[in-house]
Amino acid sequence: MKKFLPAIILFLYLVTAQLHVSAAELVQLPLKSEAAALIDSDTGAVLYVKNPNQKMYPASLTKIATAIYAIEKGNLDSIVTVSSNAVRQDGTRVYLNEGEQLPLKQLIQGMLINSGNDAAVAIAEYTDGTVQQFAENLNTYLKTRIGVTNTHFTNPNGLFDANHYTTAMDMALITNYAIKNPVFAEIFGTKLLPWKGQSWQTTLVTHHKMLKGEIAFPGITGGKTGYTSETKQTLATTADNGKIRLTAVVLKSNLKNDKYNDTALLLDYGFRNFQHATIKQGEIFTAGNKDFSPEKETLITESIEGCKKNIASNGLLSIQDNKGQLVQTVQLTYKEPPKPKAATKKKVEKHHDNRPQLLLQVNVVLGMMVVLIVLIIAVRKKRSTEYKHTS
Repeated sequence: MKKFLPAIILFLYLVTAQLHVSAAELVQLPLKSEAAALIDSDTGAVLYVKNPNQKMYPASLTKIATAIYAIEKGNLDSIVTVSSNAVRQDGTRVYLNEGEQLPLKQLIQGMLINSGNDAAVAIAEYTDGTVQQFAENLNTYLKTRIGVTNTHFTNPNGLFDANHYTTAMDMALITNYAIKNPVFAEIFGTKLLPWKGQSWQTTLVTHHKMLKGEIAFPGITGGKTGYTSETKQTLATTADNGKIRLTAVVLKSNLKNDKYNDTALLLDYGFRNFQHATIKQGEIFTAGNKDFSPEKETLITESIEGCKKNIASNGLLSIQDNKGQLVQTVQLTYKEPPKPKAATKKKVEKHHDNRPQLLLQVNVVLGMMVVLIVLIIAVRKKRSTEYKHTS
């Protein structure tokens, strides 16, 4: 029982989170971060977790949620007026002035690339009037739109608050949802950006060392850093090796380099051990006397060493590696059996339909025979008459 306990715990967590995928700690990676999650960016399959639903503090990873919420709700070309409250924010800033006016998109860029706490509050006040109302609406958005279950934010920038928390899994889900938006993905992957403000004109440089190339790792496509003295080091990263795309989140490492080393371990593990495959539309999986199939061609994640597919009586398809560890689940659709054809009725109807045609054909033949007989009689009479006259 002890052998299967971790898988059971993970399964219960993911069912509670209403995910269509499942996770398994396939190996024990030597991570120094207290919590971590690695998921396939395209299929959502959970490839590795460490303390996935433990309540943690995200620090500036909060800004990922703020950004995607503002992008979806606001108008990127709208002009935002900066308040005195925004200007007074502690920590990393883009040095906004009270009364300064900037487009919403520029504020989002300043918030994500340079982690501007002042820009985050300006965005929140533009979007929902006050920081408090923004936080309430953001929490509702995250639950209903993205499906998080263990997240509660009190501000838009991640400055420490004991009631401002998330989990590694929730943060991975938020990041993975956000990168599907092209505007967010563009900003999330920006390394350098010229910045023109009233009091600060510079070039913003991403704080993410792997994204800007300071720490070499091929295929990094985006990232966001986080830190407060209470929260410690946090990091969200996306990467693409040309075959599979991954989203990695690590929370609470003591040293800055630890979060990068942990992220490299996660990404390397994902790229080395998993690949994509396709379940074709109409492919049949049978459980008992029931047939199930995907409604459309479905991309799945599987171990490169091979996989096993098992279908449950409710149509839930489990994709496992060759050791039986669960990698992903996909809900298939019940395929209704074909209704029995009324063959006898159709044959009768077909017979009735053909009778007039057959009758017509018989009548035509008989008619032709009658005409032929009449012609023969007429010819004989004519010849008989001609013979008599000749005689």
